[in-house]
Amino acid sequence: MGTNYPPAVNPGDQIILFDAVCKLCNRWSRFIIRFDKQHRFKLCSVQSEQGQAILQWFGYPLDQFETMLLVQGDQAIAKSNAFLEIVRQLPFPWPLLSIAKILPQKMRDWCYDRIALNRYKLFGKYEYCLLATADHERRFL
Repeated sequence: MGTNYPPAVNPGDQIILFDAVCKLCNRWSRFIIRFDKQHRFKLCSVQSEQGQAILQWFGYPLDQFETMLLVQGDQAIAKSNAFLEIVRQLPFPWPLLSIAKILPQKMRDWCYDRIALNRYKLFGKYEYCLLATADHERRFL
């Protein structure tokens, strides 16, 4: 029997789920598009039909988005571990940020949560989800 994958996810996929109304998250997705020259990652809004189906498959809430998720096949990586895994795969100098792995995960996730839980106050919020531009459309689910 084969492995069961979330909806719209294929073996080998690495999908970053992000909050599309969050201005910080949108900057993060543009950062990924800019530096992920090998197209290792696909982006998916948690508000999209595909994003909602993936969240549901992993048992995450469908109406509160407190973490970015990195989906690798049938695994979901959250919070600071997701961030560090993503930057590890980007070109130099970004993998240097992985040095933060020496800190205890509880400490890293506490810092991550402070930003995530206050991201709208700190960075702002769009009134609606932004759509991918035509030249980046293939980078999104």
